[in-house]
Amino acid sequence: MAGALALGVILSGCGDDSGGDNARSTTAIENCGGQEQFPVPAERIFVNDGNMTSMLLQLGAQDRIAGVSDLERHRDVLSQVYGKDVVDALPVAAESYPTLENIIARTPDVMVAGWNYGYKQEKGVTPDILRSKGIAPYILTESCRRDDGARGIVPAWEALDTDLTNLGVLTGEEVTAKETMADIDTRLAALAQAPKGDKVPTVFLFDSGTNEIYTSGSYGGPQAIISAAGARNATEDVQDTWTGVSWERLVASRPDFFAFVDYPPQTFADKVNVLRTNPATKDLPAVKEGRFLNLPYATWTSGPLNVDAAENLRKALETANLLPESQIAPRHDLGLPLS
Repeated sequence: MAGALALGVILSGCGDDSGGDNARSTTAIENCGGQEQFPVPAERIFVNDGNMTSMLLQLGAQDRIAGVSDLERHRDVLSQVYGKDVVDALPVAAESYPTLENIIARTPDVMVAGWNYGYKQEKGVTPDILRSKGIAPYILTESCRRDDGARGIVPAWEALDTDLTNLGVLTGEEVTAKETMADIDTRLAALAQAPKGDKVPTVFLFDSGTNEIYTSGSYGGPQAIISAAGARNATEDVQDTWTGVSWERLVASRPDFFAFVDYPPQTFADKVNVLRTNPATKDLPAVKEGRFLNLPYATWTSGPLNVDAAENLRKALETANLLPESQIAPRHDLGLPLS
């Protein structure tokens, strides 16, 4: 997989011309198609959302986290994978998405977030605004915006490789980043070698919805997860990451299986009830037979837990007799109960 490479280290800072003790080392890293300067290693990182927090925890960089936002709804899954003590020690700066004031108060030198993952023009938190405050903004690659405004510029596993590589440079954990991607590649290879059935099952990813359904297209993490599990994403032709589609689109895809994002305020039970009461979907075989899997948000959005989601989905498809039995054993059983 092609990761983004950090380019040329440049010395700059507030010391004397010879680069004294106060000098900071910076490096140019390609992020969303542009070259941006970042301090290396970053000493104080503000991170938003469970998937990006999981990246830093996977790298063992939790001691560099100066503030974290939107942690609570991801606490259980992160604790299961990385340890309760590690997650409980994270410094919570905001219960939901952060304000500029929340971020500045933690005096970070880097912020790790993404478009609609913490960066939002109308909220006054954007990469340009952070740069004006002396904070280097790192943008989640999955959320990079194209000229047409849609998000996603590279396939999802490549996006993850890029981010883990870059964050490894930013935190001084390049070796751990390489080991993490090597482990993910090994697990993906095992999934690819798992036996195939006569038919490739179609999986519809249901994030939330009533009037329309929020799902994920070809550039989102779910595309990579569903494909790795041996299935077809029902919205693989939608060239976007997270996006809305119509009920007609759902029905036309004739999904064999539904995967759910455990995402408030609509619970798993609410989503199942919507499918079972909507005249358009209540008679679909997948709905009538309860072919469902509910996984945490942090496993579906771009991050190292995506491979865990793929392993869990593979076993769920086997249990539903949509794929042959295999030797795949999920490293972490992350399926959530009806709630």
